[in-house]
Amino acid sequence: MSIKRFKYNEEGLSRFFGPLEARIMELFWESEQEEFSIKEVQKALDSEKSINFNTVMTVMNRLVEKGVLKKRASGRMSLFSPIQSKVEFFDEQSKKLTENLLDEFGGVVISHMIDSLTDVDETLLDKLEQKIQQLKKDKL
Repeated sequence: MSIKRFKYNEEGLSRFFGPLEARIMELFWESEQEEFSIKEVQKALDSEKSINFNTVMTVMNRLVEKGVLKKRASGRMSLFSPIQSKVEFFDEQSKKLTENLLDEFGGVVISHMIDSLTDVDETLLDKLEQKIQQLKKDKL
């Protein structure tokens, strides 16, 4: 799944989704319920503010088209579930973003990433060092 627009000035899911899309995805990922109908999503979101059923349906179908939700028929009702967990989603998107940045800007991206590690936890530095060592070993 590829997100078309990444919003640098936003945070969390808002970097990838519109406001209602982000709220819907958060609902799916935070819930222990595996599947939701449109009506269930509308009801869960309705506690925050009134949202039209057709709006929720349109946004959920758009999330299916984007490859974030899957949809299955259950009688006359459609049930939706996430394709990936939130962790898997962020992992995939951060990998694609990193690859795109490297393709576009090359080594300067790596330099900036390393420069931004000045206040980072030691365990992250150790993990980075292990990855670099493994990459060097694999190249031999």
